[in-house]
Amino acid sequence: MYAVFQIAGFQYTAEEGATLKIPYREAEAGTKFDIDEILLIRDDDRILTGTPLIEKAKIKAEILGSGRAEKQIVYKYKRRTKYRRTQGHRQDYSEIRVNKIIVPKG
Repeated sequence: MYAVFQIAGFQYTAEEGATLKIPYREAEAGTKFDIDEILLIRDDDRILTGTPLIEKAKIKAEILGSGRAEKQIVYKYKRRTKYRRTQGHRQDYSEIRVNKIIVPKG
């Protein structure tokens, strides 16, 4: 069974037991939370799709920790003006584990 859900405008595919990196959430490691914005669930024999969300579907997840992604280089350049700027950026993320996908009855 797997599910497609969204957090902070990004969509993710998850199975039970999977670990994912999502945009940073300010919480300590070990904190459990629910994800309510489920777009699609594929069970063994059926597929549930939402319009746009599936009612009463949840994903129970746990925060494993947080960190920063690898550095991305941002380079700006304008020709013929001697304008060059190099800047780095590291995005914060939270790592989560999907514990359980709850499918609504019906």
